[in-house]
Formats: sequence, structure tokens, C-alpha cells
Amino acid sequence: MKNRINFGPAGNPLGFNGQTVDVCDYIRGLGLNAYEYQATYGVKIQKPSGLKLGENARNNRVKISMHGPYYINLSAQKDDVLERSIERLIQSARAAEWMDAYRIVFHPGFYTKYTPQEAMQRCKGAINDLLEKLDSLGIKKFTFAPETTGKRSQLGSLDEIIEICRSFPHFAPTIDFAHVHARGRGCVKGTDEYHRILSKLEDELGAMVKNPETLHCHFTRIEYTDAGERKHHVLQEMEYGPPLEPLLEVLVDGGWNATIICETPFLEKDALLMKAVHEKILEKKGV
Repeated sequence: MKNRINFGPAGNPLGFNGQTVDVCDYIRGLGLNAYEYQATYGVKIQKPSGLKLGENARNNRVKISMHGPYYINLSAQKDDVLERSIERLIQSARAAEWMDAYRIVFHPGFYTKYTPQEAMQRCKGAINDLLEKLDSLGIKKFTFAPETTGKRSQLGSLDEIIEICRSFPHFAPTIDFAHVHARGRGCVKGTDEYHRILSKLEDELGAMVKNPETLHCHFTRIEYTDAGERKHHVLQEMEYGPPLEPLLEVLVDGGWNATIICETPFLEKDALLMKAVHEKILEKKGV
């Protein structure tokens, strides 16, 4: 069966001026079929709006995900910060259930004074608490998607995201290829690096990320320093990596189902460009 790759913006398209509950009408009208709702500065959506947004996405066959708050830190030193982080993820799971979001993306945390191993154990303890609280609240339909992070001070290397996801139910990865590239100081050069990333995911997580499941991805061109991520750039700024076409070729050749959320400053414009590159690859390969 032919693989499917969905494309869409991180947040409301720049050209959209209506209410968010109707945004998928606009997205589908552009020819895109994915949307990541942004709750990065707090989960503010109410149940009636969440239900309407979910219905709008289903009616337009748009695959919806949600990005949780930036303020989450599951490896925090202070217990009160940890408790607030867990509460924000509970709020995210509740809202995701309303809108029928298939992934809840979040950044796991920071190392701070901890070693990476200590930060991971702190994070895992918080996730255990999170899952217990969600169960007690009767919130059942959710998949958290911890994201590969772009700064070297953050918990969220590819190996760390894999470890988190294979340790808990209701978890699957978000692979931000720009973050992997920036964290590795420009390590993603072409098909070889993409093959290594995707092969590692398939070997370690199997059916969680490969057919019939969908690999959730973020993509942008990115500027970085020795510390990692600095700034997102548009696709036409070719001096910045990682490269797009080799990624799409590897996904097609490997038969991957994927959702690619565009995080460049041009959002829908670059999402459409990604889709166009994908279609050219399919045409070239006769798929």
C-alpha cells in the first residue's frame, strides 16, 4: 500500500483571519491536510470550541495534533515546577480529547544541575505521576509525543526521546529534524543521516512509528550555534539545513506514513512547497 505523507502548518496559517474552530476549512482549501494547534503559551481553549475544532478537522479530513505549553519541565529541580508541568499536560490531554488530536507534542525539560541520566529518571517519575492522575480523572484518549529538542541543555536527544516512548504507554515520538540537526551542530547532511534516524526509530520503536502508525514530524530550516538551536528560517534560505528533499525521498522509499508540520516563518506557504516537492518525488519514482 502506498505510504501517505500529510503536510500542514504549526498554528493558524498566516493568511487565515477567521475563528480557529473553522481553520481546517481554510487548510483543506489550500490543499493541505494537517494542522498543529498551538497551546504553547497555555491551554486556553474551552470544551465547546475544542469539540467544534475537532468536528471541523474531521469534516475536512485534516489530521490534527496539538503542541502543549512551553513551560513544561518534567526534569525540574523544584517540586512545585514539576507539579505545574504535570497539570499543564493534564490540561493538554483534556483539550486534545475534545478536539480529537492524535498527538500532544511537548518538550520534556532541561538538564539544569542534573546529569542526563538523573534528568531522565526525574522525568520518568513525573510521567508515572501524570499517567496515574489521568487515569483517576478518566481521561483515556491521548498520545503524548515528546519532541526531539534543539538545545544541548535540554532533555530530548533522539536516544532520550526513544527511551521515554518505549518506557510508557500512550507515548510516541515527535521527530523535529531541524532540532536534531541543530543539536548535532549541523549533523543532518542528506539521505544517509535520515536513513540512520529512521532506521533507529523503526528498530527501537517498531509499530509505534511505522505502518500502520504515523510518524509525527516537525520541519524547518534552522540556524544554530555551539549551544544548539538559534532561529528558524524559511525553506528558500538554502544556506541553512537540514535538507528537505532527501528526507522526503527516504520516507517514500521506506514506505513511511508521516505527518510533517511546517515550522518555518512562512507556515502554509512552505507547507505547500513541501507538498510540491513530495509530489515531484512521487512522480519521478512512478509511485
